[in-house]
Amino acid sequence: MLRFDRFDALTFDCYGTLIDWESGLLAALRPVLRRHGVECDDERLLALFASTEQEIEAGPYRLYSEVLGEVMERIGSALGFAPDATERDSLSGSIAIWPPFPDTLEALGVLKGRFRLAIVSNVDDVLFAGSASLLGVTFDQVITAEQVRSYKPAPAHFEAALKRLALPVERVLHVAQSRFHDIAPAKALGFSTIWVNRRSGRRGSGATPEGGAVPDLEVADLATLARLATGG
Repeated sequence: MLRFDRFDALTFDCYGTLIDWESGLLAALRPVLRRHGVECDDERLLALFASTEQEIEAGPYRLYSEVLGEVMERIGSALGFAPDATERDSLSGSIAIWPPFPDTLEALGVLKGRFRLAIVSNVDDVLFAGSASLLGVTFDQVITAEQVRSYKPAPAHFEAALKRLALPVERVLHVAQSRFHDIAPAKALGFSTIWVNRRSGRRGSGATPEGGAVPDLEVADLATLARLATGG
C-alpha cells in the first residue's frame, strides 16, 4: 500500500481521468457518422480513435486541435466518408463541454486540502481552459502538450512538472487512466503511480492504446483515491 504522507503533490492526466472523454468523444462523433449513414459500434469507434490519435501524435508536433482534425479525417477515411470542414473541427470544438466524471469535483476538492495539484495533459492551452472551468479547483501547475511541444508518452510533461513544482520525484504521485500515455513514462522517470481504471469491468482499452505498465496502486475511481489519500 502506498504511504500518502510521502507525497507533497499529485499530478493528474485530465482527459479520461478527470474528464469523461470517451462519452465526450462519442457524443461528438456519433452525429457525424449519422449524417453520413455510417454504422459503427462504440468500442470499435473508440479503438479507431485511439490508434489514429497515437499515430499522429508520434509524428512531428502539431497543436492538439490540428491532431483532432486529422483524426476525424482518418476516421472518415477508414469508415468510407469525407468529413466537411465543420465536421473536421467538431472534436476539438466539443472539448469544452466534455463532462467531468461524477466523482471528480468532490475528490479534487478533498485532495486540494492535502496536496498541491498539477495537470499534465496532451492538449492545447485554450482547449484545457474550457475544461478547467468545469473542474472546480485551481491547479498549482498546468502543463500542456502545447507548452512542452510534445505528446505523452514522451517524457517532457513529467520533466516539466518536476521542475515547476520544484520537488524531487519521490515527493510527487502521478494519477492517470492511461497506462500507455502516463503510467509507463511516469514510472520510467521514477514516479510512484496510481492507475484510475475507469474501464473496470469492460473489455478493451477504449480511447487509449493498450498498455502493460504496472502501477503502484489501482483504483476504480477518484472517490476511492481521495478516501485512501486522506484517511477518510
